[in-house]
Amino acid sequence: MYASVLRNKIKSTFSPTSKWVSCINLNYVKLKDHRNMRRNIKAALVDLSGTLHVEDEAIHGAQEALERLRQTGIKVKFVTNTTKEPKRTLHEKLTSLGFKIQLDEIFTSLTAASNLIETRALKPMLLLEDIAKEDFRNTDTPNPNAVVVGLAPTYFDYHHMNRAFRLLLDGAPLIAVHKARYFKKKDGLALGPGGFVEALEYAAGVQAEVVGKPEKLFFLEALKGLGCNPEETIMIGDDVRDDIDGAQKAGMTGILVRTGKYRDGDEHKITLAPLVTCDNFVSAVEYIASNIHGES
Repeated sequence: MYASVLRNKIKSTFSPTSKWVSCINLNYVKLKDHRNMRRNIKAALVDLSGTLHVEDEAIHGAQEALERLRQTGIKVKFVTNTTKEPKRTLHEKLTSLGFKIQLDEIFTSLTAASNLIETRALKPMLLLEDIAKEDFRNTDTPNPNAVVVGLAPTYFDYHHMNRAFRLLLDGAPLIAVHKARYFKKKDGLALGPGGFVEALEYAAGVQAEVVGKPEKLFFLEALKGLGCNPEETIMIGDDVRDDIDGAQKAGMTGILVRTGKYRDGDEHKITLAPLVTCDNFVSAVEYIASNIHGES
């Protein structure tokens, strides 16, 4: 009975942007499960690019929605696979767009990769944009014995890829900051680093170690310091595989938004559908406040 009540249900709410927005429940969650979630959700991991902003433009109403999310008492942390820039400049961009975010609230795949390199005392060849290498400033790079690949349009040429290939043939480990297929720019979708990582895997006959989303360890590392378990956490993002599927496999609940890289039908591309698919971050926060956190 409960499942039939919620099947194909559309939850419409009034957002701070003065537009009607909606969230569609695809998981047919029973009403009693929603009541349990009201008691249990204590943290939210929020994707950045495509969810809160696209390049230098904020998603309309996202700043106010973020403040409303904080007002629910839910702890918030921001997780991103962005490798084009270091955390410092990313934070500066977000604050310039009007987001009230602290630097230590941001957890990036560059941070995860840098931590791994330091732990293993590796000397990597960094296939990263020059500005992104700032997050690796304590890393010794001469005579590399590892290859780290992020989004590096400037360096994805034959010379640099072939140098990386030869290092891999000599036994260097391949570390992928992430393997996203594509990402959203203002003029459309653009290639991510995933295809270049797989080219190196194929040519050298090796398997990359991925440190960013959708890896379970990335999500668990992001939760450190919040004092919350995965079962108490919601992930909000625009990437059904890296954000939603990855988070749900780590034990979290996923909310997919139809901004950024989202494409029609993405919610059907993973085994366990997201809890809901919402028009944008604003409607996702409205859904959490009204249906999960018990606000009127």
